[in-house]
Amino acid sequence: MFSIGQQIFAILFVICFIIIISISYSKDKKQQREYFKGTYKILIVFFIILSILFLIKFLTHN
Repeated sequence: MFSIGQQIFAILFVICFIIIISISYSKDKKQQREYFKGTYKILIVFFIILSILFLIKFLTHN
């Protein structure tokens, strides 16, 4: 489906993206605490939905 180079690029891109977003989030969280209350709940739901999608993909893959 994808070449090894494309897979490596995708993995590195996702890792770098998550690192950059995390750094940006931590800086913003320090400055604007009132806007970030309860964001961990959204993050947990996001990972649950993502896990369900991967589970469906692997279970329906022939």
